Amino acid sequence: MFDKILIANRGEIALRVLRACKELGIPTVAVHSTADADAMHVRFADESVCIGPPAAKDSYLNIPAILSACEITGADAVHPGYGFLSENARFAEILGEHGVHFIGPKAEHIRIMGDKIEAKRTAKRLGIPVVPGSDGGITDDAEATRVADEIGYPVLIKAASGGGGRGMKVARTAAELSGALSTARTEAKAAFGDDAVYIEKYLEKPRHIEIQVLGDGKGRAIHLGERDCSLQRRHQKVLEESPSPALNTEARDKIGETVAKAMREISYLGVGTVEFLYEDGQFYFIEMNTRIQVEHPVTEMITDIDLIFEQIRVAAGAELSFQQSDIKFHGHAIECRINAENPVSFRPSPGKIQYYHAPGGLGVRIDSAVYQGYTIPPYYDSLVGKLIVHGKTRSEALMRLKRALDEVIVDGIETTLPLFRALVREKDIIDGNYHIHWLEQFLAKGGMDD
Repeated sequence: MFDKILIANRGEIALRVLRACKELGIPTVAVHSTADADAMHVRFADESVCIGPPAAKDSYLNIPAILSACEITGADAVHPGYGFLSENARFAEILGEHGVHFIGPKAEHIRIMGDKIEAKRTAKRLGIPVVPGSDGGITDDAEATRVADEIGYPVLIKAASGGGGRGMKVARTAAELSGALSTARTEAKAAFGDDAVYIEKYLEKPRHIEIQVLGDGKGRAIHLGERDCSLQRRHQKVLEESPSPALNTEARDKIGETVAKAMREISYLGVGTVEFLYEDGQFYFIEMNTRIQVEHPVTEMITDIDLIFEQIRVAAGAELSFQQSDIKFHGHAIECRINAENPVSFRPSPGKIQYYHAPGGLGVRIDSAVYQGYTIPPYYDSLVGKLIVHGKTRSEALMRLKRALDEVIVDGIETTLPLFRALVREKDIIDGNYHIHWLEQFLAKGGMDD
């Protein structure tokens, strides 16, 4: 096992990793920017090192500073959390070159899955179903027209690098194709430094289903079921649940084993999530995230498996401690991402939290790094915390979520709590009858203005 782990992240995920390390008996190092000097993970870690000013490029993305922190503290492993450097293959390689373990997949797998075109090719080769579309990058209007005519409109143009909805445009007709292609390439270049794009069939009302995987890098890999992440705004997930209301046991087992088999074939190491669009009983691969996900707690709640704990174990060379047949799913879990944003305009609302009260009770978990008097800085993402509930059934989980949402108090800033309080009372949500465009349609109709 590792002697000391440096946590190269901030906020709730840094605190989440720190807790797992404490339960493993591993000393921790928190790195932080000057803006995060009073952060909770900094207070709780065994050691802390300031690595730069507030801007992420000068601190949390500053590889030389993180390497120096490893050297100063004697940390022999780095956990990257999610975001920042978590899917940076070169960072993983540099750590290895300096004798420091990267708690994550092999650099080659990060690199392959970070290139959406290569990821799709790899998925196809491994037997994972993919969305119909171009085999590679699109370079001109003529090629785009040929592909679009072949798969049929509407089509979706996507950046080969990056994600989060940037460099992503829909063309519903041939007349819209050229403009959408040009805009997508411009956005992709600005956001990711790479204007490569590709084309896929645009699905009208799919669900977003992702499969959680875990491998030990030695040819053993399992899946831990699915998460339904279909409630999204601008391609950003808002609410996630597991199991999906849209899947039955047969469909879950089939796609889960397909993905686990693929991970065994490439000897995948660590945790990862293979994401699909799901429509009319068919799964279509869209991407793989080679890191822990923001929404990982819902999987933990229905499996009783600590994913960070296992991620650290296999990174240290241990074999998987269980087989697929050992994984038992029980009950239902739902997670709400509570952000420091206006619930209608979604304008960021950084500032000081004047009063904070977390919900409690049976089956309620909150992953958050905020506290009363804490100031949410304007430099990073606006996540206040993740509220996760578990119940024996989906109906019980929804009732528990309603109750927990009514207990949460965050005063001094605006949050998205009113949005969730409205959503859990919507018939479509109660019935599990929603898709990836549902939330934006709900907001466009003034769902929050009632």
